[in-house]
Order: sequence, then C-alpha cells, then structure tokens
Amino acid sequence: MLELGSAPKDATAPADIIKDVTEATFMADVVEASMNVPVIVDFWAPWCGPCKTLGPQLEAEVARHKGRVRMAKVNVDENQMIAGQLRVQSIPTVYAFFQGQPVDGFQGAIPQSQIKQFVDKLVALGGDDGGLAEALEAAESMITEGAPEDAAETFAAILGEEPENAAAWGGLIRAHLAANAADRAEEALAQVPAAVAGSGPVEAARAQLQLTRQAASAGPLDELRQKVVADPADQQARFDYAAALHAAGQVEEAINELLEAFRRDREWNDGAAKAQLLTIFDALKPTDPVAQKGRRRLSSLIFA
Repeated sequence: MLELGSAPKDATAPADIIKDVTEATFMADVVEASMNVPVIVDFWAPWCGPCKTLGPQLEAEVARHKGRVRMAKVNVDENQMIAGQLRVQSIPTVYAFFQGQPVDGFQGAIPQSQIKQFVDKLVALGGDDGGLAEALEAAESMITEGAPEDAAETFAAILGEEPENAAAWGGLIRAHLAANAADRAEEALAQVPAAVAGSGPVEAARAQLQLTRQAASAGPLDELRQKVVADPADQQARFDYAAALHAAGQVEEAINELLEAFRRDREWNDGAAKAQLLTIFDALKPTDPVAQKGRRRLSSLIFA
C-alpha cells in the first residue's frame, strides 16, 4: 500500500505473469492459462529491431495490470512449429488468447497509446478488475462517513494498482480536501498523469480545489449578506457573498446569488459570475439535482 498521498510507483510483474514460452509449454502457458485470464503472445527474434522496442512496451503494460492479463514470449528462431501453426509471416507479431482461442492481434510495431488500448481491451474482456471497483466505492463511502484520511489511503492504494485510474486520482484529491489538507490536494493534483489530467473526475476535483482556495479568503457571511442587502448592485459584494455561502456548505444558495449577479450584469469582471457557476457545476456530480437545476437556469438566462 502506498504512503498516504504519495505518488504511485511503477508496477513490477511477478515471474509467472510474463514468461518465455516454448513449443513444450505453449499449451499450458497460453491455451490453458487463457481459460482464466487473457494471454498475449509476442512472437519475436533476437535479430528483429522493432521487437526490441515493442517487447518491453508490452511487458510494461502487462505488468501494470498485476496479473489480470499475462504475456508469453515466443522466440520464432527456436520455436518455428508454433509460428507456422499460427501463420506468423513477419515479426513482431502479437496474438491475444482468451478461453483457449485467439481473439485479437496485430503485426509490426505500434505506438505506445495503441499498445495500452490493446492491453486495456483484453483486461476488460477478462472481466475481473481485481476488486478495484469495490475499493473505489468503499473509499467514496469513507469520505461521506467522515473518514477522509482512510479514504485517501485507499485511493492511493488503488493508484498503486492502476496509476492512471482517473476516479482514484479525483477521489484522492477530494479526500485531502475533506481532511482540510488543501496543500496535499494540490500536491496530488500536480502528480496526476497527463493521460487522465483532463478526465471528468480529475476536473471535478480540480474545480473543488479551486473553490476551496477561494473559500479561504471569503469574508464573514453575515457581513457580506448585509453589504448585498445595503447595495444590491454591488457585484463584488454579491460575488464574495456567494463564495462565503459555498464555503459554509450552502451550495444552492451560492448558485442563486451568482445567477442573480449574472442576470444583473453578465459581463461584470470578464464574466466572473458565469465562470464561477461553471466551476461549481464542475465540482458537483453531473447527476446532482442542484447542478442540473443551476445549469438549466443559467441556460435560460443566457438565451433569454
């Protein structure tokens, strides 16, 4: 398990997940093994230049999944009968076996992104996520039940298994925020891999972090309310009042104030009210009724 809030380390595959296979072991290590998990077969040779690039890339992706997919390496110079039976005409050639049958494959070197897609598809075909879905659900419950430190530790452990799990990254950031550790949330956000940095869960956590930072500088709620009542046209006071409301957990009330600010002057401060509304919506779940209602009202104002 990872230390709380630390960056996940690269996975290392046990010896039985990636192995050299011969004609004598092919049936057991590929065909029979594929009855339980998908098996990737990499046909290569020592003299093959592209093989020297593709092989390690495949191994890294297989290792990342910690046993939910396996890899068999076949040297075609030493195992010509297998290569002939599977009609391997050039190398590198890659086949994927599942439940005893070839289910996918490709020839030649391909980009790293396509290798990842190839392996991820096989993992999904196997249907076993190693319990990660249950772990994610449990971690989310920990946040709701007031145990954000435990949630952060669980999310970090999930990232140890899947370093590019967007839901776990978003959850880790939100768990730190729930524990009033905005700096640690900021550190976690900076560690998110580029491949998932723009994903929905990470963007939602990013928005929540932004709102938390704003809340830290929000003024006293009652004082700001009085300023808005005294001068309803004071857009800055209303904007600050909305930030204070959100910081106090009164999300719908904050949205109402920002909608009113947008109605009064949509261009104020370069459209700050609309931008703040979108940040709040992004921080909420897409199915949240408060977010859905707020988006509808904002759309009505935009097209009025």
